[in-house]
Amino acid sequence: MTTSIGVVREAAVGECRVALTPDGAGRLQKLGLRVVIETGAGESAWFDDADYVAAGAAIGSREQVYAESDVIVCVRPPADARSARTGVMVVGLLGLLADPALAEQLAGAGLTAVSVDLLPRTLSRAQGMDALTSQANVAGYKAVLVAAGAYGGYLPMLMTAAGTTRPAQVLVLGAGVAGLQAIATARRLGAMVTGYDVREAAQADIASTGAAVLDLAATAGNGEGGYARRLTDEEAQAQQGALDAAIGRFDIVITTAQVPGRRPPLLVTVDALDRLRPGAVVVDLAASEFGGNVAGSQPDTTWVTPRGVTVIGAGNLPASVPQAASTAYARNICALLPVLLADGEIRIDFGDEVQAGVVVTHDGTVVHPQVRAALQKKEVRS
Repeated sequence: MTTSIGVVREAAVGECRVALTPDGAGRLQKLGLRVVIETGAGESAWFDDADYVAAGAAIGSREQVYAESDVIVCVRPPADARSARTGVMVVGLLGLLADPALAEQLAGAGLTAVSVDLLPRTLSRAQGMDALTSQANVAGYKAVLVAAGAYGGYLPMLMTAAGTTRPAQVLVLGAGVAGLQAIATARRLGAMVTGYDVREAAQADIASTGAAVLDLAATAGNGEGGYARRLTDEEAQAQQGALDAAIGRFDIVITTAQVPGRRPPLLVTVDALDRLRPGAVVVDLAASEFGGNVAGSQPDTTWVTPRGVTVIGAGNLPASVPQAASTAYARNICALLPVLLADGEIRIDFGDEVQAGVVVTHDGTVVHPQVRAALQKKEVRS
């Protein structure tokens, strides 16, 4: 019996991506898998139903997708995921470390939940499956365009008959994937770019782009898994004081430091905002329900300080570049699915490092150690 891969239309407010593109559907067909797409699932990313049909996929209602699919792929967790049959696998950026209660609900519904955001990012074989990286690339690119749109000046130096205009001074805080893409994009647009990260390796990455490296003479924060470690209170205080003093000379500040499932570090304080010139722009890619890198930032919210500094909480920038973001995400899904399937059928193997990293629920149980720990902490607090 042929395994069916179902794609549902994203229902979250402002979410324009789709989990599988027509090209991705064609790739899965070549693997012997059947693909069924909810009517209109790709419209917001400019992929027509006809494109999916031409790629060999079937088009149906949401109810049909749930009824016929063995695997449901999504970008964000569908609110009606429990409509799927018992034993179905749900694959997406489910955010279950941040929302362990949802993991418990999916387990209770008998679904196998695969949270792509928990992929072990240091595994070389997993690079093509790394949706966090692909979406962070999109976010870093778009963050610069958002900042440029809100900034009242030019990014490049311009020499005109009316005189010469100096280039904008841009500071990017955090040199992970999103930060490095923001640095590269701002440089392409002609800005004078400076980057900062507490990790020594990331500082070398900044320098390799040709951008300046902000030197605060602070302790390195090298951590595991590609993320920065938490600084001690003394280290954090010294770093923050130096950063507050440096931020004021920039026209645009873009922050990108995120911590999976936890509150992101506060990098731009109220004091730092007060030091910025009127007309300056701050874009916070880490803005979420947990908080952000910038004092007072909230996801999908723009506000202006009393001194005239625009603060933009950029909650979900990849959704604003849906065609490119969906194309990259679909490639990640097409790379991951063969690891979860054997001879076209679902095969869960916790001896596989990739599966052990992303499979959160199976056979009615929350099996992922980190998510289980998060659930236990929640129970203790309540």
